[in-house]
Amino acid sequence: MIYEDEIIRIEREQNDLPWVKIFTQKPFRELSDCDENTRKWLFEVMMICEKEMLKFYKAHKINIASFANVLPLVHIHVIARFENDAFFPNSVWGEKLREADLNLASFDDFAKNLALAIKKHKEKKNLNF
Repeated sequence: MIYEDEIIRIEREQNDLPWVKIFTQKPFRELSDCDENTRKWLFEVMMICEKEMLKFYKAHKINIASFANVLPLVHIHVIARFENDAFFPNSVWGEKLREADLNLASFDDFAKNLALAIKKHKEKKNLNF
């Protein structure tokens, strides 16, 4: 677990790429089922994840996805992409194109930075959840 509050939780997707999943705590099936507060916080945290991945990993691109077909609960994938990753420029759910040539900084360090960035954002906006 990277971060958790009453509205969302963030987990790592086990992968060679920096990849997190942001879940709503309540079991919403669709984004349109979410109350406004949940939807707003989910998207704010998604943007924080994107910015922190860009800053920390110097990623070439960030992919954001929400499928929830296998697990029908609202969650968003945020994935740092690199021109030399195994799938680039294709989807990470597609066919592997090559062996990855990645030499990335520690995900644990990134996770600490991410949790801190979210907490600071929450304090700055004076959010009490």
